[in-house]
Amino acid sequence: MKKVTKIVQNTADFTERPKLRVAAYCRVSTDSDEQLESLETQMKHYESYIKSNPNWEFAGLYYDEGITGTKKEKRPELLRMIADCENRKIDFIVTKSISRFARNTTDCLELVRKLIDLGIFIYFEKENINTGSMESELMLSILSGLAESESVSIAENSKWSVKRRFQNGTYKISCPPFGYDAVDGQLVVNEAQAETVRFIFNAILSGKSAEKVADDLNSRKIPTRKGGRWTATTIRGMANNEKYTGVAIFQKTYTDEYFNRHYNHGEKDQYLVINHHEPIISHEVFAAAQIVIEQRSKEKSLERHSKKYQNRYPFSSKIICSKCGGTFKRRIHSSGKKYIAWCCSNHIADINTCSMKYIREHDFEYAFVTMMNKLIFGHQIVLKPLLVSLRGMNSDDSLVSIQELDKKLEENAQQRKVLVGLMTKGYLEPPVYNKSNNELMQEAERLQRQK
Repeated sequence: MKKVTKIVQNTADFTERPKLRVAAYCRVSTDSDEQLESLETQMKHYESYIKSNPNWEFAGLYYDEGITGTKKEKRPELLRMIADCENRKIDFIVTKSISRFARNTTDCLELVRKLIDLGIFIYFEKENINTGSMESELMLSILSGLAESESVSIAENSKWSVKRRFQNGTYKISCPPFGYDAVDGQLVVNEAQAETVRFIFNAILSGKSAEKVADDLNSRKIPTRKGGRWTATTIRGMANNEKYTGVAIFQKTYTDEYFNRHYNHGEKDQYLVINHHEPIISHEVFAAAQIVIEQRSKEKSLERHSKKYQNRYPFSSKIICSKCGGTFKRRIHSSGKKYIAWCCSNHIADINTCSMKYIREHDFEYAFVTMMNKLIFGHQIVLKPLLVSLRGMNSDDSLVSIQELDKKLEENAQQRKVLVGLMTKGYLEPPVYNKSNNELMQEAERLQRQK
């Protein structure tokens, strides 16, 4: 048989509960008289506010004066209050607002979580948020939302500040190029490195390729700024850096709303500052180097598509990748037995760029023979109409058109030579030269495509 025992009701008086020990935290960000007066007002307000509640016991007032709220490590009174919380001297905290308590998002969330773990809650008077009367996830969401809005506002203010420094030429370059040191925000020539910069430009003007210049520097045991080896990419980047002429162009890149960085191709304003710092090379040397680099680039392109290369193998420069448009290259594969295959050049350079895999040469041979047989047997339908169309074209007009394009290209080259001469003699400002030279280069590319 079950035995039931009655537990007698406790008739003790529950009305007598221990008072909640409440502390207040105040802060002002400057030492001005007006701010200190505000602090004194806050202190009087919270002491009176806490003592007026019969269920609260005044546990002290903590205040930091003349200190910004960015980092908690710089606020001794806040840290003292947290220590008292850990020593169980405080049960509840009252403060004016989230921004007064902690402006830094990480610190705010860290402190709130730490105090919640200790069973101590905070009341933010301005936002009317009590961390003890709501779900923690909801509370953190609200705090994060407020912090995010503040972060966006700070970011916009920072962008505006940087833009103003761009406009008045006071922006300080934090990462100086090789050949310069940053001293008190100014670019100062590093003479030891400057000699290497001059060597690079002189080598380019003498006709050496970027690869050859890099090899020369490495053979001489001349280190890069980070102590590494020189590469052709580094040399080309330096040869195109206008800062070596004492000119600075700001906002070459920009970040979008998702914080992704992009090269500025005219989407945003750019700012050109003449005589920004001491030059290492002259404008004339820089302009001449650009012409040499451009000419070498064109020659390299022609070599890449030269007749000799195109005719090296029957399929050379004739197989185009259907995925990325790259040209196929001949390779020798070996999986137990060697065989010839063709693979996309972009896939060879970077497997992530193109997913097209290799194709055996005999598959191309089979496809080619099949297509040739189809053309032979269907030449009346396919080839004959095409031949008639070609014969109807006026070859004389085509020849005249090519001659006109050659003449325009020659005039374009002559105009660019004149520009360099004017620049060398100091008759043209660098911005004017760069603008005109870019326009002529674009026109030359357009004429080459038409030809």
